[in-house]
Amino acid sequence: MSVIMGPDNTIEKRFERMVGESQAALLRTCYLYLRDRALAEDAVQETYLKALRYLSDFRGESSEKTWLMKIAINTCRDIQRSAWFRHHDRRITPEMLPEAIEEYEQKDERITLFIAQLPQKLKEVVLLYYYQELSVKEIAKVLNISQSSVSGRLKRAKEKLKYEIGGANDE
Repeated sequence: MSVIMGPDNTIEKRFERMVGESQAALLRTCYLYLRDRALAEDAVQETYLKALRYLSDFRGESSEKTWLMKIAINTCRDIQRSAWFRHHDRRITPEMLPEAIEEYEQKDERITLFIAQLPQKLKEVVLLYYYQELSVKEIAKVLNISQSSVSGRLKRAKEKLKYEIGGANDE
């Protein structure tokens, strides 16, 4: 592990602050990405282990939030590549969603479920833009794609959600 604690434990304090500020958001994002609470919790823990290991190497080229989100998404992708993940039932019900930081209505819960069903590339940008409030530029960095690709994916996701939500309202 490359982290060396000095006498004032600044890296430790910085890491504790990062965990406190990001834990709920990372868990929610990982859950929507993986559709399994235990896997999401594992992904968040793995994210923090990786972040702690490389915190002293963090150069500040992006915000800590963007950096953590990139680690979390890459961790979720690694989990999704496993054979076990591909054969596991990952259907989501509203009761299974982790608690949100703020209260939200049943309508919001339905939207969250629709988002969870989006194709992976569209879901990623929606989660990062709307749930994590990252900018298009930050999302492009996290996903290693162009800003125009992020914008295009956001547009397609909005169109798909508008269609799904409109169709759900007809029922």
